[in-house]
Amino acid sequence: MGTPRVHDDGPVRTVTLDRPGAANALHLDDVDAIADAVTDLPDRVRVVVLTGTGDRAFGAGMHLDVFRDAGPGDGREIITRLAECLRAVRTAPVPTLARLNGACLGAAFELALACDLRVAHSGVRVGLPEVRLGIPSVVDAALLPRYVGAALAQEMVLTGSVHRVDEPGVAPLVNRLVEDPSGLDAAVDDLVTTLLVPTREVLAAQKELLETWRELGITGSVDASVDTFAEVFALPATRAAITRYRP
Repeated sequence: MGTPRVHDDGPVRTVTLDRPGAANALHLDDVDAIADAVTDLPDRVRVVVLTGTGDRAFGAGMHLDVFRDAGPGDGREIITRLAECLRAVRTAPVPTLARLNGACLGAAFELALACDLRVAHSGVRVGLPEVRLGIPSVVDAALLPRYVGAALAQEMVLTGSVHRVDEPGVAPLVNRLVEDPSGLDAAVDDLVTTLLVPTREVLAAQKELLETWRELGITGSVDASVDTFAEVFALPATRAAITRYRP
């Protein structure tokens, strides 16, 4: 236990945060391992699922030892390595899905926000408590207002408050919400099944566009979308998909 476990089952790669004695808190080597697991994927892998060991936590964020053992000048390296990991997850060439099996805090919450989709059970708690340590919430915490709105996002990052995913204002964070942990796997399997229908090529292109849409205004986004459509439309995989499609 310690370094995240990576397991491939046909087209699905599962990355499991694996430090249950510390609520799956992350060390910097773990962050690097997650980035590696979603980069340069073999062609057979079509979806990546991220989850945590046990039923206590998806992840408690960065392990406190990372901060306690660091010198005053180490902050840039710490946050740069985390930012690179989250960027790798956000821009992975296949869909990424966070299976939230328990508390999801700090850097682990940012990891879940970086994923394309999220599945959770009622009672899972999410939050960005870093401010209580005197550390700002940064990098992919910037995605939070898109899901919960500006008012709640500002409250969460300014107070470090923790919320349940089944609260009305927080619920938009998740794509599937089940009553208890026993329903997580079925909900994940259902989403994975739908993600395996489109071609790998079109999903990679669509993910690139989603990133572009986050960064550009409407005019630039539309222009980029036209170019991407033309490129993907010409691919053999697209022609094959059109031929076999039945409504």
